[in-house]
Amino acid sequence: MAAAVDPAADQNPKDAELHENTAEVDAEFTEDEYDEDEEDDELDGPAAAAAAERERVQAVFRRLSSDPVGIRVHDVIIKGNIKTRDDLIEAEVADLLRAAPTVQDLLRAASVASARLHRLDIFEAVKITLDAGPPELPGTTNVVIEVVEATNPLTGSAGVYSKPEARSWSLEGSLKLKNLFGYGDIWDASGSYGWDQTTEVGVGVYLPRFKSIPTPLMARASLSSQDWQKFSSYKERLLGLSFGLLSTMNHDLSYNLTWRTLTDPSRASSKAIRRQLGHNLLSALKYTYKIDERDSHLRPTKGYAFQSTSQVGGLCDSKGLRFFRQEFDVRGAVPLGFYNAALNIGVGAGVILPLGRGFMNSSSSVSDRFYLGGHSSPVCSLSGLSSLLGFRTRGVGPTEARRLVPKESDSDSAASLGRDYLGGDLAVSAFADLSFDLPLKLFRDAGIHGHAFLTAGNLAKLSEGEYKNFSVSEFQRTFRSSAGVGIILPTTLFRVEVNYCHILKQAEHDSGKTGIQFSFSSPM
Repeated sequence: MAAAVDPAADQNPKDAELHENTAEVDAEFTEDEYDEDEEDDELDGPAAAAAAERERVQAVFRRLSSDPVGIRVHDVIIKGNIKTRDDLIEAEVADLLRAAPTVQDLLRAASVASARLHRLDIFEAVKITLDAGPPELPGTTNVVIEVVEATNPLTGSAGVYSKPEARSWSLEGSLKLKNLFGYGDIWDASGSYGWDQTTEVGVGVYLPRFKSIPTPLMARASLSSQDWQKFSSYKERLLGLSFGLLSTMNHDLSYNLTWRTLTDPSRASSKAIRRQLGHNLLSALKYTYKIDERDSHLRPTKGYAFQSTSQVGGLCDSKGLRFFRQEFDVRGAVPLGFYNAALNIGVGAGVILPLGRGFMNSSSSVSDRFYLGGHSSPVCSLSGLSSLLGFRTRGVGPTEARRLVPKESDSDSAASLGRDYLGGDLAVSAFADLSFDLPLKLFRDAGIHGHAFLTAGNLAKLSEGEYKNFSVSEFQRTFRSSAGVGIILPTTLFRVEVNYCHILKQAEHDSGKTGIQFSFSSPM
């Protein structure tokens, strides 16, 4: 038997292509059937032989469709890998293929194995063929894996991206060098420059497997600068190293070591911000558990998702940066059965607490607190706790007046530059989004659809003894909220929204605005 597995077959045994030189599936295809076919071939000539061959193939399909057919993988043969090591390919797929007890299971396993090898991002093509095993071992098969390595291991990309909520643009680019040492290793360098003076450069390496370590490994060094002067009167510069320690479908564990510098070039920051200016070292362990069973990230119509992120900072006993941060996010999508309509709902919550002696009277780091606001859609990604449509980035929550600075034109007068948004130690947000097809066929064919939404959220300060003043009823009463309708234009890379937002409730110093707003959201 020889069977070639097409990755596009979607794990359906009927879609697997059987080669002309078929062998016995197992001993239950009796020799009498073949003897009868051979007699017909001799009597009726080539046309009858071809018909008999088609009948044998159809018999194999009928057998595969009706009953499980036992089989055992005798050998896994790898071809076409010039640079890539055999043990990398075997570690990715060999155990999966050898564990299949039937032909049907083996075809499904071969389809999954092909997808795994494609995900390594180092092969242009992958073909898996099931061939007959040795004649002396009936009921066995050899699995032949043929790969085509990328002809050009160096790839790059560049683009200009807009951030409407921040009224800024950024130029971003990246280079990747794939499979340099044959371990499936991917070396990358990336950089971005924002018109708002936000810059970032980074280099890293990713190993899908290394020797006996079953989980991918990652290491990355980065230097970034973020400008938060419009919102919180400080600039942040980060020089860091990150190491991926565990990465599976549902679990992710990483360690980050970052030298952080906060500055205030304007010298107009509030007292709360000024107390945190300067240098500090962040040593943190971060664990993420994630389940995402939604049918789409850009437009979910059914399924559910859950993500829990835990972070412990201050492993090197860095003063002022010892904290515990926990975040939860739950999503659900329910189809409604008309106009391809679906209701998406989500709830997110997070808390950050300082650690150490007298921790409840200590201050949490302003960079690690939670912030609400911005125009990114809460539907796409699971990291949507910060999104609150209709409000400016960091435009919700506790604030403090900035320092009064003298005007250059008149030394006797002074002017306030507004207020600094300080973030919160406790954050809760929720949303409901009803998506539906538009009546025009032109829009439906292009995937353009409409939606109506309701978002709500609130922040509270718990550190520096403020937990004593916290009231659940007051926290519920001061929830900010907005509602609106819009049109969504999905693309292969991101989701574009044109929304009309109406602010339902906001506090005195919140930065919310009723009107037309644009949103660019990525599901990554």
